[in-house]
Amino acid sequence: MVEALQGAGVVVTGAGGGIGAALARRFAAEGARVVVNDLDAGRAKAVAEEIGGIAVAGDASAVVSDARDALGGKVDVYCANAGVAFGGGNADEPLDETGWATSWDVNVMAHVRAAHALLPGWLERGSGRFVSTVSAAGLLTMIGAAPYAVTKHGAYAFAEYLSLTYRHRGIKVHAICPQGVRTDMLAATGTAGDLVLQPTAVEPEDVAEALFRGIEEDRFLILPHPEVAEYYQARAAEPDRWLAGMNHLQRKWEEVR
Repeated sequence: MVEALQGAGVVVTGAGGGIGAALARRFAAEGARVVVNDLDAGRAKAVAEEIGGIAVAGDASAVVSDARDALGGKVDVYCANAGVAFGGGNADEPLDETGWATSWDVNVMAHVRAAHALLPGWLERGSGRFVSTVSAAGLLTMIGAAPYAVTKHGAYAFAEYLSLTYRHRGIKVHAICPQGVRTDMLAATGTAGDLVLQPTAVEPEDVAEALFRGIEEDRFLILPHPEVAEYYQARAAEPDRWLAGMNHLQRKWEEVR
């Protein structure tokens, strides 16, 4: 048990299923008071009832005020988990302005808006915890999904910025970067996900467990797939070799899709 989380006010966005629901269940099991947020009101309500939490449906970009009210005025932990995964985005394809704009808004700006709403109160009392569900795509990349890969890089960069800017003022930040996780989002990735993600996919509960190990060890970077650290090091040490390897995957995918 993480003693600091007992009685804490926690918000989890995109918590109607998948990683978000697993996080909500785990925080509730630790004794936290959990706001379950999801665009789908029915799914949010179902998870909230299961864990004894509070359902607050709606857009993750604008949930902080309602969640704060539901928790009696204080949010201690915010899990920016809601995300979208648009595929395509190749430069030789028609430009999907909507897909790019939605990806940027949900995967990056929702995190920015939440931080701006929460930081004044957190800085005043000298404590707060921001959890960003990023993806290994934010450290590496993902074939066949330019909007997803690019905006997840943005999400990771923003989490990094929060940590380096505010950690000395009591703000804890964690960036969760899994590869494949057995969720509806993975199922929707099609042949690219089958090739790259499915072989080592883990359960949402494994991601929640990795986060809690990271909280106990006070770590910023949470890697449910430990091998991602090796890939990240290889990318930095020999970028051309790494890109050649990814291009090999790209060509393999083009043969099977």
